[in-house]
Amino acid sequence: MDVTNLDHEKILEEAFSNSKNTAVEFPPADVNDIILRKYNVDKPFTYTRTQLWDMELRKASRPDIFLGPLVKPGSLEVFPSTRRGNLEDFTRITQQRRWKDPSRFTTVIEHVRIDHDAHRIFFIGDKEFVAPDGRKFTAGPDQALFHVEHSTTGPEEKPLNLWRIVNLTGGRDEELLKVLDGMSKDPYLPPFNEVYIREVMGLKLERK
Repeated sequence: MDVTNLDHEKILEEAFSNSKNTAVEFPPADVNDIILRKYNVDKPFTYTRTQLWDMELRKASRPDIFLGPLVKPGSLEVFPSTRRGNLEDFTRITQQRRWKDPSRFTTVIEHVRIDHDAHRIFFIGDKEFVAPDGRKFTAGPDQALFHVEHSTTGPEEKPLNLWRIVNLTGGRDEELLKVLDGMSKDPYLPPFNEVYIREVMGLKLERK
């Protein structure tokens, strides 16, 4: 994949429109309503949209922190970013837990595009990547490539967190759908939202 001229959004939309892929769009998350109902916080806290977007930016470049145990410690590499107007592109490589077998890690290559104006971030999976220093990375063969979009929307004081994922499975994968469906029904915040509140905002957060 030629990373210099990628149309990240087009690739994602085309993958979503292909019925042979396994795609899930999670319900918009009203993060402040979830905090109110499902958490105890040592000081009053509600996300603003600005803070929610800040969380997404940090997560994009530091998945080792914001995805926690999903990423193998020490595996993250981020390769040079380029900025053209409101668009910022870079490539990140990690060892991530497999969707259907989280006891095992696999190499994940993601070409990332941040749209700073639209508050959207695209992650396009790839099979191979040659780093600027000549090293060649290959995605793990034991899991289908996947593309992801994370974004924020809504008013400043009542933001919504959105994310969707499409797995290039070559056919509907019911086992994978079951895993993703379970994630979508989790009544709590995703780990990255919790990490931001604890580590960035410095607040004590406990699940009820």
